[in-house]
This record gives sequence, structure tokens and C-alpha cells, in this order.
Amino acid sequence: MLSRRAFLKAVGAGMAGAAGAAILPGLGRAAAAGKPPPNILFFLVDDQRNDTLGCAGHPILKTPRIDGLAARGVRFRNMFVTTSICAASRASIFTGLYERTHQFTFGTPPIRKEQTDASYPVLLRRAGYHTGFIGKFGVGTEKGAREEMFDYFQPLNRSPYFHKQPDGSLRHETELCGDRAIEFLGAVPEGKPFCLSVSFNAVHAEDSDKQNQYPTPKAVDGMYEDVEIPPPRLGDPAIFESQPEFLKKSMNRDRFFWRWDTPEKYQKNMRAYFRMISGVDRVIGRVLDALQQAGLADDTVVIYTGDNGYYMGDRGFAGKWSHYEQSLRVPLIIYDPRLPEGQRGRVVDPMCLNIDLPATMLDVAGVPVPASYGGRSLAPIVEGPAPGGWRTDFFCEHLFDNKSIPKWEGVRGERYVYARYFQQEPVYEFLHDLQTDPDQLKNFVADPACADVLAKMRRRCDELRDAYGGPYAPRKRAVPKK
Repeated sequence: MLSRRAFLKAVGAGMAGAAGAAILPGLGRAAAAGKPPPNILFFLVDDQRNDTLGCAGHPILKTPRIDGLAARGVRFRNMFVTTSICAASRASIFTGLYERTHQFTFGTPPIRKEQTDASYPVLLRRAGYHTGFIGKFGVGTEKGAREEMFDYFQPLNRSPYFHKQPDGSLRHETELCGDRAIEFLGAVPEGKPFCLSVSFNAVHAEDSDKQNQYPTPKAVDGMYEDVEIPPPRLGDPAIFESQPEFLKKSMNRDRFFWRWDTPEKYQKNMRAYFRMISGVDRVIGRVLDALQQAGLADDTVVIYTGDNGYYMGDRGFAGKWSHYEQSLRVPLIIYDPRLPEGQRGRVVDPMCLNIDLPATMLDVAGVPVPASYGGRSLAPIVEGPAPGGWRTDFFCEHLFDNKSIPKWEGVRGERYVYARYFQQEPVYEFLHDLQTDPDQLKNFVADPACADVLAKMRRRCDELRDAYGGPYAPRKRAVPKK
């Protein structure tokens, strides 16, 4: 029988022959050179924006294990989601498609079978990977699709976060994700590379419990209780008052009163929210330790990111859902143990998206990336400078049909941000200049000096919208045949 390493080398050579020149540039070249394809360990966190990690400069949060990945890997400073809500964002991560294209969010029909057939777990599984999923799935799929995606599927949900165990004890969902991940690592078939997706419900609030919004694992009890959390940097009431009425009456404001509206509530909930992040960090450390003990660490690429950003009282808001930076920006760290020492610990600036993640995983594995994908592999950026022609803007949107969450579409560029809340009467537009106003406190739509920029951003929004699916039309559920 071949050893694990020898088998992986043979699989890598076979994959290279099948993929040929179709493999995109980047770390996937290892497979093309006949080297074994790496394992992939993908951590996805809920409701975490880009600045809430120690390695991102947060002055309070303690995230030593995630920081360690950044110190040995690459941290992406400008990582965004294309839709800031868990259902649509997670569908985009699976399929590599914008919401406008896959058309999945809360209340819609499931992701289409032809789209899940091109998802990263299906394509990796067909290429010989042992695929696993643990935690918050968060999307709907057509019958039989999930079975084609994963060899191992262990969904775990919150509400409540604490799950009763056979012995009567309670265990937090975050810790259970770690338990299941370690089980998975111990049961990977000999001689197969694996792709394991660990999708935490944390650090999402427990919306049904207004008294205990952020239930935390017992291992982090007491953390941050002696720390005074600074008020939101953009918490001036005048910033909230400057918002249009439809945002002032949105769910962003409703949930502000659940979490942040008094100093006492703010301190309590921010400390608990930080504890949840540190709880995720501890569990990631457990999984990484198990990976090391199993002798798999040197062959495993680790990816860490979030499904959407998060308002923590900034602008007088809670939640996400809108076009501001706090809603769209998320952390991203990619650690590849094969990276040369001189390439480790870098922080890079290219504009990256959640829809780039499936292309990245396939490229790293040496599996051809479908032409249908809207994103690009980030593997070349992990290796070195971004390749020529890298994006300088991206389309973003929010299409969830909820009267408290206004729909919008827009373009986030390197300097300018445009957003169109297209169901308002009249249509309400934003134009921000990140160079002169990085906090997006001003709306330049009515400024005559910005008329040309506004016209250009409108045209660009239309161009991208039409490329990815056209003007918004609700996707109806099929009527069952009688």
C-alpha cells in the first residue's frame, strides 16, 4: 500500500495531467509540477468585520492563534463581500457567483443544481478530495446536491448556542465545531487529500435572546470584564441623523436598540462579542494543534475569513446589510506552509472578494476553475505581487426581500463608492470619495463638481449589473405540479 505522501504525489500528477494548461497561475502550479495537492482547511466566521483581530491592530481583542496564521501567511487588507448577509454571501462562496447571478438569499428557492455542480466542494471531491463541512450551512440546495458536495456533513446551529450532550452537560456550538473538525481529521481516508470547511455560527448574536445577545464558551468566561470598551468611533448621533429616513428606520437601527443604545448595554455586549471572537480563536488553535499532531500541518493550506462585516454601534447602527465599509469589509488570511520564508507575514493591498475564495481553493488544488466564476484565484497574490489587470472596482448589492432592509446595488472602487437604493421613491443614490472622506460621512451626489464622476459610476454600475444578471427581478418559487 502507498504511504499517504506517495499517494498524494500520485494524485497530484494525475490531476496535473487532467488539468493541463487550464490551471490558472498561482500555487496550483505545484500540482502541475507533479507535487502532491495540499489539504485545504477553510474557517468561515459569521458577522466579523476586517478590523476585529489582534493582527489587524485591534487594541483589545486577543486572537493569538489567528494572529499566528497571519504572521506565517498573508493577510489581505482589502477583502470585501459582494453581498453583506450570511445567506447570499455563503452562496457566493460556494458557487463563485454574485447574488445577482446565483439569486439565492433568505426566502428564495434553493441554489440551482447547475450552480452547486460547479461549487468548490463538488469539483474538489470529483478530483479526489475527501470533503467535509461542519457548522452553519446557511444555504438551500436542491435535492441530492449536498450529498454530491460533501463526504462528511455535520450541520450545527445556534438558537440556542449551548447544545445538550448525552451526559446532560451543555457545550457551545463553537466548541462542538472544533470537536467535529478533530473527528474529521482523524477519519480522513489514508492517501486522500481533504478539504474541510468549518463554518461557525459565532460571532452572530443570539437574536432571540435580548438579555444575552452573545453567549460565550465557558473557556473564555471573564475575558475583557476588566476592560473599558471605547465608544464607537463613528458613534456621534449627528452621523446617524445625517442618514436618509429609510436607513434611519431600517433593521440596522432596530437592532441598535437590542445591543448598543445605552452605555451599560454597549459595554456588556461588546465584551461578550469580543469573548466570542476569542472563543473562535481558541477552537481554531485546537484544530491546528490536532492537524500538527496528525502530521498533516505541512501539507495543509489554511484560509480564514468572514461572511460579512458588522456595525458595532458605528453610525448608530447594528447588523450589516448596507453599502458602508463596516458592512462590506471582512478579514482574510491565507496560510500556505509551502510559502518561502521571505514571503511570510505580508499584508497585501489588492482588492479581493468572497467570490474569489472558491477559485483560490481550486487553483491551490490544481483543479481547473470554471469559466462561470465571477471571482479570481488569490493564489498568485499569496506568492507575490498581484498579476497584471487585477480589479480596481467591484459590483456589490443587497437583494433580500425584507421591508426593513432596503435593496441596493452599487460599485466600490479604489477611490469612489456608488450605491443606488433602487426601490426608494425617488431612487436614492450615494457617492462617496474615500480619498477626501474615508469615513463616508458626506454624500457627493448633489455636488456639481462630482457630476462627471457620478455619471461614470452610474454607467459602471449598470454595466456590471447587466453582466451579472440584469435589473433586479424577484426569483419566484416554482409552483408544485398537482
